[in-house]
Amino acid sequence: MTTTTLAAGQYTTTTISTAGFALGLALLGTELWRWHKGGGKGKGDDGGGAAKDPKALIPLGFGIVCGILMIACPAGLLGTLASFLRWGGNSVGDVSMRWLTGTSSQTLGTAATPRIDGYGSLVVAALFITLFLMRKSFAKLIKGKWWKGVLVGVLLCVSTGTAALVAQQVVDGANGLGAWAIGGLAKGTLA
Repeated sequence: MTTTTLAAGQYTTTTISTAGFALGLALLGTELWRWHKGGGKGKGDDGGGAAKDPKALIPLGFGIVCGILMIACPAGLLGTLASFLRWGGNSVGDVSMRWLTGTSSQTLGTAATPRIDGYGSLVVAALFITLFLMRKSFAKLIKGKWWKGVLVGVLLCVSTGTAALVAQQVVDGANGLGAWAIGGLAKGTLA
């Protein structure tokens, strides 16, 4: 059995409240329900596809991945935006929880989320620059689902359960893809 020791700088610590987590679950559940039922405009809620069409979930899923990658960037513009979204989600969730149940939210946990390394930062920077440059070509519906996905990713990945495992895989994938890009594409060494 191999023992792996992780450096403290490999993780970034963030806090999520029970209300913020509940808000993330509510957003995710609502979008999945809309997708499942397919009501609304046209044949499906995406205005053109049938209900349960897996392609209709791409903007939401991609937004969740982007939200996870934002949390993994502890500094810079993306990390600051993720902190702001998490603060807003915790605050809105707390107000909703107080109004609906009369109980204040509690800290769900202070989780150490995986951190983007130097190679993964290449992937994240390229991804967000591409999204920024292409933003005018996306329909409003796709942008809306993407932003909901970002908020869901930011709120749910700061946990110690299944969402944290998914976040670990996303960040490790970005770090590995960046290492492959530098080694294979930039330096010409494929291993």
